Amino acid sequence: MVDVQTEIVIRRTRDEVAEYAANPDHAPDWYVNIQSAEWQTPRPLTVGSRIAFRAQFLGKTLAYVYEIAEYVPGQRLVMRTADGPFPMETTYTWEPVEGDATRMTLRNRGNPTGFSAFIAPFMAVMMRRANRNDLMRIKGILEEKQR
Repeated sequence: MVDVQTEIVIRRTRDEVAEYAANPDHAPDWYVNIQSAEWQTPRPLTVGSRIAFRAQFLGKTLAYVYEIAEYVPGQRLVMRTADGPFPMETTYTWEPVEGDATRMTLRNRGNPTGFSAFIAPFMAVMMRRANRNDLMRIKGILEEKQR
C-alpha cells in the first residue's frame, strides 16, 4: 500500500483555498503532473461527479477517471479511481489556522498491482515530492492573488 500525506499553510481563508482546490478545472494549473481535466458529468462538483484526468508521472502518460466519493464544501473532498494498475484515493482537507490562513492536507493512497506493486516504495517517494511541489504551487497561486 502506498500512503502519502503532505500539508501546507496557505495565507488565504479556508473557503478561498477549498473553492479553488476543489475545482477540477484548476487542477492543471497547480498540479505539476496534470495536463488536463475533463468533466464527464455535469457541473457543479458533487458526490458522484466524474472527472477524467491526463497526467505525466515517472515519464509515462496516465489517463484515469476520478469519482467524487465524499464532498463537504470547505472541509473535505475524497476522490477515487479503480481504473488502471494503481487504484487511488485522493483526499483534500482544509482547516483554518492562524487567523485567515488555511492548512491544506493532500493525501494519496492506493494499492498498486502488477509491476506497480514492485516499485511502490519508489513511487511513494516520487509522489511525496510531487505533492510537496503541488502544494507549493497552489500556495503561490493563491497567495499571489492577495497582492
